[in-house]
Parts: sequence; C-alpha cells; structure tokens
Amino acid sequence: MPAILIPTRRYALTLDTQSIRTHESALQRAVIAWIVAGLFFLLLPGTFLGVWNLIVITDAQGAAGLDPAWLQAHGHAQIFGWIGSFILGIGFHSLLKMGRPAGFVARRAWTSWACWTAGVFLRWSTNLWLWQWRWMLPASALLELSGFLIFFLTVRHHRQPKARTENHSQSHVWMIVVFAGTIGFLASLLANLAFAIQSAIDGSGPAIAHIPNQRLLVLFTWAFPVVNIWGFSARWLPGFLGLRHANSTLLLTALAINTVAVVGALAGEWIAATGLFLLGTVAAAVALGVFAPTAGPANIAGVHRSFPTFVRLAYVWLILSAVISLAAAVWDTYGGIWGASRHALTVGYISTMVFAIGQRVLPGFCGMRNLFSPALMFTALALLNAGCVLRVGSEIGAYEGYLPWLWPLLPLSAVIEIVAVTAFAANLLLTLKQPAGQLRQQTAGG
Repeated sequence: MPAILIPTRRYALTLDTQSIRTHESALQRAVIAWIVAGLFFLLLPGTFLGVWNLIVITDAQGAAGLDPAWLQAHGHAQIFGWIGSFILGIGFHSLLKMGRPAGFVARRAWTSWACWTAGVFLRWSTNLWLWQWRWMLPASALLELSGFLIFFLTVRHHRQPKARTENHSQSHVWMIVVFAGTIGFLASLLANLAFAIQSAIDGSGPAIAHIPNQRLLVLFTWAFPVVNIWGFSARWLPGFLGLRHANSTLLLTALAINTVAVVGALAGEWIAATGLFLLGTVAAAVALGVFAPTAGPANIAGVHRSFPTFVRLAYVWLILSAVISLAAAVWDTYGGIWGASRHALTVGYISTMVFAIGQRVLPGFCGMRNLFSPALMFTALALLNAGCVLRVGSEIGAYEGYLPWLWPLLPLSAVIEIVAVTAFAANLLLTLKQPAGQLRQQTAGG
C-alpha cells in the first residue's frame, strides 16, 4: 500500500509564503505598468505634443491659429495620463501596506489599468483625429471613470483603525488630505464626462469652449493633484527633509480655503478665488514647515543631494503661481498671464514635486530597486526649472505684447523642458530594468 504523505505545518506555511510572494510580485508588476503608462503619456501625447503646439503658437505669435482640441489633448495627457496614472499606481501599492490581500489588489489594479489607459489614449487620439468623436469622446470619459471607480471602490472597503492618541491622529492628517484630493479626482472625472456628453449632444466638437475650460482647469489642478501633493508632503517630507510633522490644524485650514477657492473659480469669481488660492498656498507651505528650520538631517540616501532644495523650490513655484493667477484675474488681456500662472503651477510645482518625490519613492515601490542615476535626477530637475523660468517670464511678455522680442524664447523653453522630461523618464525606465529586491542605503550622488 503506498505511503500517504501528510503535509506538515511548516510545509503549509512555506506554500502560503510562496503564494503571498507570488501575489506581491504580481502587484509590483501592475504598479510598474501604471508607472510606464504614465511615462508614455508624459513623453508622447503630453510633452511632445505640447512642444509642437508651442511652435505653432510662436510662429503665429498667438494661439488663435491652433486648434483648441490639440491644446486640450496635451493637457489631458499630462494631468490624467501622467499624474493620474502615477497617483493610481501609488494608490494600489499602498493598499497592500493597508493589509489588503495582494492577489485581490493585483487583479483590481490590472483591470483598472486597462480601463484607465484605454480611456486616456482614446481621449488623446480623438482630440487629434476627430474620428467618430461624438461617440469616442464620451466613451473615453466613461473608461477613465470606470478605471478610477475600480480603485475607489477597492479603497472604500478598507477601514483604518481609530486613532489612539492625539499624536497618532495628527500623524494621519495626511490621509484626510489625500482623501480630499481623491474626491477632487472623482469630481474632475465626473465633470469631464458631463462635458464630453454635452459636446456629443450639441455637436460643438471635442474641444471644450474657452470659458468653461478655464474653470475646469482649476478643478483639474487645484482640486486634484495639488491637494494630493499636499497630503503626500505631510506623509513623506518629515522623513525625507528632516521636517517637523505638519501642523494639522493649519493644513486642514489650507485645505478648506483651497476648496472655497475652487468653488469660487467654478462660479467665475476670479479675483476672490485667486486671492484665496494665494492665502491657501501660503498656509499649506507654513503648515508643512517647508521653509522652517529642520528638526533633523535630510534623508537623501540613493538620490541627489539637491533633492531638499528642489522640493522647497517647488513650493516657491506654488506660491508664485497663485500670485500670477491673482495678477491674471486683474490684468490679463490675451491669456499670457493666465498661461504663465498655469505653467508655474503644472510644471514649476506639480512636475518638480513628481520629479523629486517620484524618483525618491517609486524605485522602492516597484520591487525595492535603486534609482539608476542620482546625477541624471539632478539634470532633469535643473533643466525642468530652467525651462519653466524661461517659459513663465517669456509667456507674459510675449502674449500680452509687453516684450514681443520674447516670442523666440518660448520654443527654446519647450526644448529645455522636453530634454528634462526625457531625462526623468529615462532614469525611471533604466531603474525599472535593474534587478528587483536590491534596495540599499546609498550615498547621494554628486
């Protein structure tokens, strides 16, 4: 009679551990897919199209000759295709640390990724080529919303334990802020769907009219990525920059001010809204302690030593963008001041923060890898900010007619920024090519 082998408890535990590792590897591959998709939308539909748009505008010395659908295709790819993909990818990675089963999260992550990526790509291609746009535009918005809702419903079932102490509660204020940014994300996608359906019904074309688009851009930026970055800053910057923990009361006050400002902008009350944006940005910077004396040394292991400087510079851009927005609400005539304020916000603040924080955390999230090149990180950040300075200064003078000789500098700023974006993408892609599981404490590169 053949012997019957009864698995031991140790053998069962080994199988369980192997299963967990398999599921975690599957989730890491899903997170990598989100990051690669974000880099694709950043490079091709986003930055390269943006450079082409700027060349056309410069040649005509005005935006009147450019199809607004192309401008909006560029912006949608940047905000939703790049930033949205990164945030959703980080969100799915965070679910594992919250205790969700890795296999469950990985399946949801892949399904969400398929819907989201298809939706963003369809929106970009529809805006450019107009093929069956009255059907494709709402379809793209529905796919994006579906991808987000898969993530949102996965998160909704998770419950954090109640705070036990006041300090514990303060340390988790970042979760409240990130949740508010997530609601802003959802509101942006719902508004995008509503306008897509309205455009399909009235046949006005895939481009949203200028005035409603101006208001939607506030929702797409100030209510979504800006708020999420504040939350992640409260979570990560104390450890990365040696800052004290965020002032919870002041940060929540900044969030409330920012929310009122967004509502005011959607209602067309631009002077009041931009004044509140300025007040909210200053309150957020003070609450996070970005410019205050540090409580300890910065943790720059594995990244360039300039990392803390660029994070602080990003918050300078944030405040400057609010100042320029207030000036635009009062003095803008041809869109130059508004354009400069948006560029200071999206490139100066949002992109600088993603370039800095992203290269700090994403290698670890994607399989405990080391950043390929700290020196390349510095190159990308330095060029990005140099191009942004040139763009913001030139756009005001050129568009508004104060200094027409600045027009040729606009394409130059775009070339500098596209080199920066390429360096950032190359550094992350080369990082992902390295073997996983070899994260080590490094000395920052020079």
